[in-house]
Amino acid sequence: MKLNDENIKNDEWDTEFLSDEVIELSVVSEDSGERIDKYLSGKLTEYSRSYLKGLIDEGKVRVEGKPVKSSFKVTEGINISISIPPVKEAEIIPENIPLDILYEDEDVILINKPKGMVVHPAAGHYTGTLVNALMYHCRDNLSGINGELRPGIVHRIDMDTTGVIIACKNDVSHRIIAEQLKEHSIKRKYQAIVYGVFKDEEGRIEGSIGRSKTDRKKMAVIPDGKPAVTHYRVIRNYTSPNGNNFAHIECELETGRTHQIRVHMTSIGHPLLGDEIYGAAKNPFKLDGQALHAEMLGFVHPRTGEYMEFHAPLPEYFSKLLTKLA
Repeated sequence: MKLNDENIKNDEWDTEFLSDEVIELSVVSEDSGERIDKYLSGKLTEYSRSYLKGLIDEGKVRVEGKPVKSSFKVTEGINISISIPPVKEAEIIPENIPLDILYEDEDVILINKPKGMVVHPAAGHYTGTLVNALMYHCRDNLSGINGELRPGIVHRIDMDTTGVIIACKNDVSHRIIAEQLKEHSIKRKYQAIVYGVFKDEEGRIEGSIGRSKTDRKKMAVIPDGKPAVTHYRVIRNYTSPNGNNFAHIECELETGRTHQIRVHMTSIGHPLLGDEIYGAAKNPFKLDGQALHAEMLGFVHPRTGEYMEFHAPLPEYFSKLLTKLA
């Protein structure tokens, strides 16, 4: 494979990256012609685009063994190697980031998370996360069970998923809420916009979810995965003369696997609108990420034993989408 010399840096391969984790990708035809920085941000979603661009600038991204520039355009069949440096211990700084607080007491705090906010620090996302905001708001009153990078965090929702998330202020409440999650007794309902219309008003999807055998950065329905069950109910089907049909649905989780709704809905032919990982290649509404909202979370309070339920209103972008579809 011959590469455009204008897009290749002239340094030689050396041993400085031997301790890095190396990710190998092979470009398929549908991605041909895309800039490599955009291509990587679509495939390696746990890293920010700026972080990946930094890896490119440092020569840690190589095509057929040679480093390239961010402007390099990928073509079908080329092999890309990405060297991810070992995670460095980072000091997580409290940040005065406004929070939409749905409820708070001495044990728990429930937040309506906005689109684009990462839940906890990770490579490429050490600032601007929900944890940074919680550390400022709650001071030292966060559980420590999940370590220094995830204080208070019992569960997570994806960066581009909006809605209700619970955090714990002490280890006792953390253990009790975590046990409810393990027993699948916490109620969680989501709203989503998906491709296609449904014949049946409701349904049940049962399919074990695990790491994809062909793409390690994706989850998939596989025989040896963890059991997963999603119930869905159609709120409204939207048909269009141009063939772009969509549906507004509600999903209730029995389990809480990584990307569960996104994987399950794709498995039955109804990928989420805007989902760049599991969805359609074309995004007619130019969304930043999937149209998915954690609308409700219900749990038994760790101190009082009272069942509590909290709802987050649909975000503005979601409501506007429904208006357009109608």
